[in-house]
Amino acid sequence: MELRLKERLGRKFDEEIRFFKGWMDGPKSVGAICPTSSITAKRMASVINPASGLPVLELGPGTGVITKAILERGVAPDNLVSIEYSTDFYQNLVKAYPGVHFVNGDAFDLDKTLGDKSGVIFDSVISAIPLLSFPMERRIALLESALDRMPAGRPFMQITYGPISPVIAKPDRYKIKHYDFVVRNIPPAQLWVYTRG
Repeated sequence: MELRLKERLGRKFDEEIRFFKGWMDGPKSVGAICPTSSITAKRMASVINPASGLPVLELGPGTGVITKAILERGVAPDNLVSIEYSTDFYQNLVKAYPGVHFVNGDAFDLDKTLGDKSGVIFDSVISAIPLLSFPMERRIALLESALDRMPAGRPFMQITYGPISPVIAKPDRYKIKHYDFVVRNIPPAQLWVYTRG
């Protein structure tokens, strides 16, 4: 029992060191001061419908906390496509989550980054990209590109640390819903869901 606890704490410490190193190397590509909490990750993954049979698209997996929650939700590893911009994070994710289709690339250019999967329809999109670090036009373009790849009504879930939606309202193009405020996250996290149709 004690050995298992030490192993778990060791993995958690390694994850936080990797996160901090990523934050130091590129603070614009890492949007928080700590990895997402497992509670927040589970809330984000809760919108996925594993019974749909459709793959899930994850944007900005970072250290893999949300990836783990998606898999625990019942998504098979080969049914998860995950795009990570940081090469260091990407290399660690490939080792930690065998079978998941990780892509080391830019989520803001989904057509190019998804490659032969660019025409795939996804059940949902789970995003931890630090949208507040990017211009509004790019945020909207990313959201709409992702929504184009999902059935009507399916969610694009976004975590943010600001008090309002990181993407402005365009009621004729998509709907915005505040999903949750998770206090048990450092810093406290806001979850937003975007849908179309």
